[in-house]
Amino acid sequence: TNNLNPARRHNNILKGGLFDRGDLRQEVAFQYAVDRVNSVKSSFRRSRSRLQPVIEHIPPYDSFHASKRVCHLLRSGVAAIFGPQSGQTSAHVQSICDAFAVPHIETRWDYRMRRDDYSVNLYPHPSSLSKAYLDLVRLFGWTSFCILYEDNEGLIRLQELLKTPPQEFEISIRQLDRGSDFRPTLREIKRLGDTNILLDCQTDKIVEVLKQAQQIGMMTPYNNFIITSLVSHHHFPGESSPPWMGVSDGDTEYQLRMGVSDGDTEYQLRMGVSDGDTEYQLRMGVSDGDTEYQLRMGVSDGDTEYQLRMGVNMTGLTGHIEFDSLGFRTNFDLDIVELDLQGFVKAGSWNLVLGANYTRTYQEVHDQAIRGLKNKTLIVTFAFTDPYIMRKKSAHSLTGNDRFEGFCVSLLDEISALLGFNYTLVPIKDNVYGTKNVETGEWNGMIAELLSQRADMAITDLTINYEREEAVDFTMPFMNLGISIIYKKPQKMAPSLFSFLSPLSVEVWIYMITAYVGVSMILYILARFTPYEWQNPHPCDPEPESLENQFTMVNCMWFAIGSLMQQGCDILPHAVSTRMVAGMWWFFTLIMISSYTANLAAFLTVERMDSPIESAEDLSKQTKIKYGAYRSGSTAAFFRDSTLPTYQRMWQYMNSTPGVFVDSNADGYQRVQDDNGLYAFLSESTSIEYVTERKCDLVQVGGLLDSKSYGIALPPGSPYTSVISDAVLSLHESSTIQVLKRKWWKKGQGKCSKVRHCTSN
Repeated sequence: TNNLNPARRHNNILKGGLFDRGDLRQEVAFQYAVDRVNSVKSSFRRSRSRLQPVIEHIPPYDSFHASKRVCHLLRSGVAAIFGPQSGQTSAHVQSICDAFAVPHIETRWDYRMRRDDYSVNLYPHPSSLSKAYLDLVRLFGWTSFCILYEDNEGLIRLQELLKTPPQEFEISIRQLDRGSDFRPTLREIKRLGDTNILLDCQTDKIVEVLKQAQQIGMMTPYNNFIITSLVSHHHFPGESSPPWMGVSDGDTEYQLRMGVSDGDTEYQLRMGVSDGDTEYQLRMGVSDGDTEYQLRMGVSDGDTEYQLRMGVNMTGLTGHIEFDSLGFRTNFDLDIVELDLQGFVKAGSWNLVLGANYTRTYQEVHDQAIRGLKNKTLIVTFAFTDPYIMRKKSAHSLTGNDRFEGFCVSLLDEISALLGFNYTLVPIKDNVYGTKNVETGEWNGMIAELLSQRADMAITDLTINYEREEAVDFTMPFMNLGISIIYKKPQKMAPSLFSFLSPLSVEVWIYMITAYVGVSMILYILARFTPYEWQNPHPCDPEPESLENQFTMVNCMWFAIGSLMQQGCDILPHAVSTRMVAGMWWFFTLIMISSYTANLAAFLTVERMDSPIESAEDLSKQTKIKYGAYRSGSTAAFFRDSTLPTYQRMWQYMNSTPGVFVDSNADGYQRVQDDNGLYAFLSESTSIEYVTERKCDLVQVGGLLDSKSYGIALPPGSPYTSVISDAVLSLHESSTIQVLKRKWWKKGQGKCSKVRHCTSN
């Protein structure tokens, strides 16, 4: 390899290319780059110099054969060598080029922390890429995810993620299986519940990994993948070149038609396209052929070439190209690409200064979710609760969704009509809504179905609370309510002997007796003092020896009682003072008798009930009447987590008293009926409203103990949450939900209303 005199034929500058056998894409891209530089109008063209490729093919990972081909290229007088892609042979070629001061251009992944003097690698350094992946994970708000990698180099690319404190991310790490069957590892990831996956593997394996993930049910709308390959979207069926390959001249079509799709090649194209002559002048000194030869041979100064290379700052097909002082590719731009129904679309960008920036608008994401729902069939899990979802009564055999009816079924019909999806109703086993086991942290019921992704939606009278909100996603509430008490309606009491006293309270009766005695005494005293109440007992005797007074104590009391009973008497006052007392008493008795008569009429016509409890406070202070709630519902969770003393006492009682919890709301209502006033049930006010319309012997006691809402639950991270929330809000604004509630709450009712109406008459 000592014959290094360059071959200058017709001012051609030879450029060597080493390619692994079968690597046609790299070779086509290399040829395109050379043609691109030769076609650009510049001082490079005016000097009548042209790049001429000298291509050699070598077996992959054969360093000995590669070194022989390098020597052959150096004898032919190449100005620089491009490739190969395999790591072992490329490192061997690089050492030879560095020894003979020949520029070596690479676009392969290289994790080494230093560069040789005559090496140019346009692939971003692992430290920069790792920061990009970290910023992307933070942008998407992942708090837990799985790193699925192929080899140790993948861990190097993800070092920034692995160095984050455990408080920020919960990270699990899995290595892909050797060979072509990745299902065992994917099944393990699915079993552990990881839905966010960061995939790092060779580009040609991505499609197969995702295909096998789809086969085991991991390519659902609730699974998210970040693929670290810089051009992975080229390898998906039907995908063309990425959107950033937008060169306006005719060569672009040639490049696209040839199917350039390898990540490393893409960086090679970027090197010499924006202004090819300038790039070569900076790196190779092409303005004069002898200068190029002198620099390449290192005659003037071997470090000159290295210094020039460090100063490259240009724009290529992939954006900005710049190297730092250590020779690493820095300050580059990356596109965030998402897979849409129409294919891959640019969703954002990343650079070292600004970090990750998501550019898709809310409306674009919203429209994409709606398109994803079109004609899709969702699995909807539910629990039976009247009138939300009930079994339809029919003389004929029913199948599918026709077996069920209720408010929630009508609501689903309205939402599906707005968004264009279909649904299949699947009842949950044992009618369990969903509670979290405090010891194990596991959920049951409908929440467990969502977390395991066996269902896409859960709907019934499912209360939105903090614990459930942490586990799954909820839509906009479709109904607001609160907890209340349902109790047996008090029975009509049999009239007692002294029931006539009932219209007035005991205190009023005592005040009346006191007033009666007081008026009688005052009248007696005034009649004694005034001379006008002393009368001649013998009218025929003008000068009687004695006078008499008709207002004795007995007569005063008779006068007062006669006035109170509105019967009057023969004794009437004559003096002004006694008449004033009598007038005030008559006015008082008029008011009292009128009030008594009105209350007595109401008492005799209206059914009077005697209820032992009027509020939750009354319940908490007694033990005769038992009370409980649905054991797996949010009502029990409310009392369990409450900090108010009254509700804490109630929870302690319910938790320590066997038999007060029931397996369903229907069981609770039935028990209130059967226990004849010895049991009260705590439930949601809307359900109580429905039940009391149909069970006339039950009544709601007291007001609302809290405020809560019902919502539609979806698996965590569901892309459909926002669009379904918008549909619910639209139904609220159009009063459709209010119409549906009136329909199902009033349907078939009227019995209790008629009973109340007849009783009042």
